[in-house]
Amino acid sequence: MKRTVVLVSGGLDSTTALAIARAEGFECYALSVDYGQRHHAELNAAARVAKALGAAEHRVMRVDLGGIGGSALTDASIAVPETPQSGIPVTYVPARNTVMLSLALAWAEVLDAEQICIGVNAVDYSGYPDCRPAFVDAYERLANLATRSGVEGTVHFRISAPLIDMTKAQIIRKGLELGVDYGMTVSCYQADDDGRACGRCDACRLRREGFAAAGAADPTRYVR
Repeated sequence: MKRTVVLVSGGLDSTTALAIARAEGFECYALSVDYGQRHHAELNAAARVAKALGAAEHRVMRVDLGGIGGSALTDASIAVPETPQSGIPVTYVPARNTVMLSLALAWAEVLDAEQICIGVNAVDYSGYPDCRPAFVDAYERLANLATRSGVEGTVHFRISAPLIDMTKAQIIRKGLELGVDYGMTVSCYQADDDGRACGRCDACRLRREGFAAAGAADPTRYVR
């Protein structure tokens, strides 16, 4: 069976990406990264998602991006914006997707997996530079230049970003079609320890608007 490493954060998008990879016939290995984010509710959700969607294995790797700082998601002294912002918001974590893809690439090489799947989106998103098609294409080239498997030609790595051109509503409809229970996911940037969402941050806004546009019930649990 074909293998893929799927980056699973526990949020709506990465959960849908995992469901799509499974539907495409891949044996899925789920990778989550504890990078010093504000809460662990999303990592708890990632474990639920990986189990529910039949991942062959789920690993959590640790990288201290909080030691670098520069983001509201890793530095508690920087407030998470609760209104739409212009430009790249302070919730952008410097080089996060580059770091996470590198960890996934290393594991994929060991597994002889031919694909790495990431749930980035460039339509209904916060404007992060590492969620754009150009970034995904560039990383795929790097993956095949910087690995033994790529150089020796034993594996040609593909970086799959199945959601990149989809609206949030389209993502939700696709997930529901594949049987995803979005009630087990956590998208909020500042969820509480129980995984309840604030309802005010950018991630909550995009998620709420997505369910409304999809005409689907929103299963998100909110603090208030």
